[in-house]
Amino acid sequence: MTTVTRHEIRRAGPRFGAEVFGVDLTRPVDDATAQELRQAFEDHKVLVFRNQHLTPDQHVAAVSIFADPFDHPTAVKDAANPLVYPYNVKQTGKASTWHIGGLWRSPVFAIESLTYEEVPELGGHTLWADLQTAYDDLSEPFKVLLESVNAVYDGDPENYAQGSKRTAVGETVEHPVVLAHPDTGRKGLFISSSALRLTGVTPAESKALLDHLLRHASSPDYTIRFGWNPGDFVLWDNRATWHYAVDDYGNGARVYRKVIGVERQGTAAAS
Repeated sequence: MTTVTRHEIRRAGPRFGAEVFGVDLTRPVDDATAQELRQAFEDHKVLVFRNQHLTPDQHVAAVSIFADPFDHPTAVKDAANPLVYPYNVKQTGKASTWHIGGLWRSPVFAIESLTYEEVPELGGHTLWADLQTAYDDLSEPFKVLLESVNAVYDGDPENYAQGSKRTAVGETVEHPVVLAHPDTGRKGLFISSSALRLTGVTPAESKALLDHLLRHASSPDYTIRFGWNPGDFVLWDNRATWHYAVDDYGNGARVYRKVIGVERQGTAAAS
């Protein structure tokens, strides 16, 4: 049975991010609500749904509202659904760097999403930064320079698997430092702390540019922060934001499930 919902979307910050109230993602939503949620995602880039307690199948169905769930070639898979990837930071390690998901792939993931199962009593929040607004605030001459260079990343998906011991970089992949969003056309920075170098400039220039961009894009001026409770569900635009899991909780528990989404077949950025 399709559930018709009356929901509310509350902005969580002045630039981006929102919480959605009144939508039960444990049941199918009607077409009108699904379209409104897609528009809200385009507008706000990060959406949080509290107290959902999604099963693996429900998590996949929720992501399917926005994109096609992706079968990751190297991720550890949940026994209940192979499109769900379980994480326990005590085994997989923490991701306490500013990063974008799926940089080994071109195009990268359209969205990433998490369902939280266990969280520390205090801390363990997640930060996102709005890479499009960070780009807007750059000078015009600097934007021209950045549009002429790419960033180089490790192209081996094995090196991005949970708990993997990274091998030496072999195959690489390049991504533009300035990305025109395939859905909206809006330009934004597209940079991650794992960038190896920039193309078309000297090594010294590459280091200086990367250091500046990473510092600029992670400024508090562009960030939003969410804390978590078990059952919370969050998804974010992986092409317009980057994220950082704050490591301030010591040996506390942080257990969650991830589902990744890619552009639907037939769209401008289909994979």
